[in-house]
Amino acid sequence: MAAATPTSLRFLLSVSVTLTLTLLNLAASNSEGDALYTLKRSLSDPDNVLQSWDPTLVSPCTWFHVTCNQDNRVTRVDLGNSNLSGHLVPELGKLEHLQYLELYKNNIQGTIPPELGSLKSLVSLDLYNNNISGTIPPSLGKLKNLVFLRLNDNRLTGPIPKELSAVSSLKVVDVSNNDLCGTIPTSGPFEHIPLNNFENNPRLEGPELLGLVSYDTNCS
Repeated sequence: MAAATPTSLRFLLSVSVTLTLTLLNLAASNSEGDALYTLKRSLSDPDNVLQSWDPTLVSPCTWFHVTCNQDNRVTRVDLGNSNLSGHLVPELGKLEHLQYLELYKNNIQGTIPPELGSLKSLVSLDLYNNNISGTIPPSLGKLKNLVFLRLNDNRLTGPIPKELSAVSSLKVVDVSNNDLCGTIPTSGPFEHIPLNNFENNPRLEGPELLGLVSYDTNCS
């Protein structure tokens, strides 16, 4: 049997690498599909907007309201104003290429999973006009690409996490119409956020008076 030539070895290696990358992308897509299907199972969907979310498919990229990049990784979930109720799930934190999570104007309850702080590519988190309770997770301060954070018109409590002051990319923060407490941050991106984006939080004070006011005042 003739020995393989360098050219044929290079070809075989190229095919092997391509096949390996393809399988890895498919596995990742399947993992992301599992995460989204877990979200589907946690939601009530009277209008069947999630009907195409079929867990038997290898990739969720053919599902309605889901957008993927050229590597079949999920980059957008667009479910705003979809008459959904239920709660968010920690598995959403596995969508590591997700840039836009749009779930505004629904009736989602429960808390914001801290695992959303793992979405390192996230640009926009829109959860406004829901019925979400609990606190704003400090882990959101790890979202170094976040530009839009809209959590207004919910039932959130607790302080605005100081960790968000380190997210220099933030341009829009709206937490109005909740039940937040403590003081409004003034450092980092909060220097340019208008005060009306914090209004209608009866226990929220501020802005911070350079250390003269305890940050968690009114939070007990």
